[in-house]
Amino acid sequence: MSRLIAIANQKGGVGKTTTAVNLAACLAEMKPGILLCDLDPQGNATSGSGAESSQYSAYDVIVTGRNVQDAIVSSATLGMDVMRADIRLAAAEVELVDVPRREYRFADAIGEMKARYHTILIDCPPSLGLLTINALTAADSVLIPIQSEYYALEGVSALIQTIRRIQQSSNRRLEIEGVLLTMYDGRTNLSLQVASEVKKHFKGKVFSTIIPRTVRLGEAPSHGLPIHQYDPRSVGTQAYQDLAKEILKRN
Repeated sequence: MSRLIAIANQKGGVGKTTTAVNLAACLAEMKPGILLCDLDPQGNATSGSGAESSQYSAYDVIVTGRNVQDAIVSSATLGMDVMRADIRLAAAEVELVDVPRREYRFADAIGEMKARYHTILIDCPPSLGLLTINALTAADSVLIPIQSEYYALEGVSALIQTIRRIQQSSNRRLEIEGVLLTMYDGRTNLSLQVASEVKKHFKGKVFSTIIPRTVRLGEAPSHGLPIHQYDPRSVGTQAYQDLAKEILKRN
């Protein structure tokens, strides 16, 4: 059976999609059989992973009930598939408002894929709306990226509260997979202070791997490639390979 990991933080610009794409690709390199589900209407995980084109997307799966297989395509990485997203997902929350069991739409659809993939990663939108709730209802755990910048923990309490509500209502098995420090610059006191604060706040839940601030991670998506294919020698490549090893070891 697959392990479903939602990558979530309602704060934008924390490296959520960068982590989703590069972690998925590095996991696939080590152990093929990865599915990356893009639930962000911006579709950045779709384009950044080099996903093939398709007329169907997560919108068709969640809103219209289309078979999930129709929205899954190959990516630029061998052993990694992608459930595409497109801008139509932005209307999903409005269209599902009166639909029964609306928070279970993704969980019900993705169930049949659990036998095909050993790990399913879900890239959530930067909000705590219905799409993120669908992801958390389906997931086994949540990976929370937090940038090493001022106000890093701002808003994270709202995410934790949402996780607790879902644990109590629709998904009792949901747990925190870990907290990932991103955009880290060890030369600055600020990054060191943020890392210390995050570790104090999330005792025992912070990954050993820290994702550094690097230009190459920002360049890779424009080429439709994960970092390990765009620049195999990048410090970003090493960081996400280390994170993939941590995930595999934990699970």
